[in-house]
Amino acid sequence: MKRLNRKSALSLVKELDAFPKVPETYVETSALGGAVSLTVFMSMAILSILEFFVYQDTWMKYEYEVDKDFNSKLRINIDITIAMQCQMVGADVLDRANTMVSLKELIYEPVHYELNPQQRLWQKTLQQFQGQLTRERSLKDVLFKNIKKELNLTPRMRNDSLSRPPSACRIYGNVYVNKVEGNLHFTLGKALQLPDGHTHFGLLFLNNDFQNFSHRIDHLSFGEVVPGRINPLDATEKNTFKGNQQFQYFITIVPTRLQTSKLSLDAHQYSVTEQERVINHTASEHGASGIFVKYKLNPLMVRVSEEHMPLGNFLVRLCGIIGGIFSTSDLLHRLVGFCVDIVYCRFKLSSSNQN
Repeated sequence: MKRLNRKSALSLVKELDAFPKVPETYVETSALGGAVSLTVFMSMAILSILEFFVYQDTWMKYEYEVDKDFNSKLRINIDITIAMQCQMVGADVLDRANTMVSLKELIYEPVHYELNPQQRLWQKTLQQFQGQLTRERSLKDVLFKNIKKELNLTPRMRNDSLSRPPSACRIYGNVYVNKVEGNLHFTLGKALQLPDGHTHFGLLFLNNDFQNFSHRIDHLSFGEVVPGRINPLDATEKNTFKGNQQFQYFITIVPTRLQTSKLSLDAHQYSVTEQERVINHTASEHGASGIFVKYKLNPLMVRVSEEHMPLGNFLVRLCGIIGGIFSTSDLLHRLVGFCVDIVYCRFKLSSSNQN
């Protein structure tokens, strides 16, 4: 009884076979079929390899949400060179609450304002990167995906030879300020806190002949330093021959949370608008000469994450490629064979009529 049940089960399974086998004695091979088979296998191999490369690749996904972090401090990373001696220039931050933050953490280093050929080449290279990033949005994704903690694209190369008196002052370092709208400015004299605000000691004693706010921004970023990222104001250089010149940078900061396969960090991107003018009180052009970086924070946070194709999607796409090529090749093979048969029949018919 058990053997009968097994035989009946096997026969039932054979009847359900949707892929009946044709005996090899009934199969006829042809050169056309061989050429089609070779083309099919080559196409499947090439498309499968290309699909595997697509599976290995990743892309950046951008999501937006409200920034709920109000209590933390905002870090400002600055490296700027001003064409004035260090004892004549000062830096401080005044936020929207009229609170002055003295930037004692910053380092004032006497340097030469002129760049040597190697430094100038690095600056021009960085400026070319800036132009490419402005035109090509996809390059930002490439930089995000290839960020490494040990990578640094902003070397601070300086001319250490002080055989002649230094003509400029390099101000660099990082400071922490309140996470509100503020104004980072570099102007003549050192900052002094007053009950109703603040002033800069030296503005009343030095005239325009001592002022030269030509400057070069080697690095300006907010938040945690992202290795390998090029910021909008990096390698910016402004030169002037007027002592009463005012440079203004209006910056909008966007908090950014970056999550890639290499690292995870909280950073800040920003966009900038520039303006410069000459202070002339006789022409009602009032103000103070200097460099003013006015920043404000965007209430929305950008979450940038690196996405990868799931393995299931890759297998489905691979099966679709193989099945599609088989189906299309079978249809083309039958169509070509049908056309060949028609041509052969017409040729035989015309030959018999001539005879």
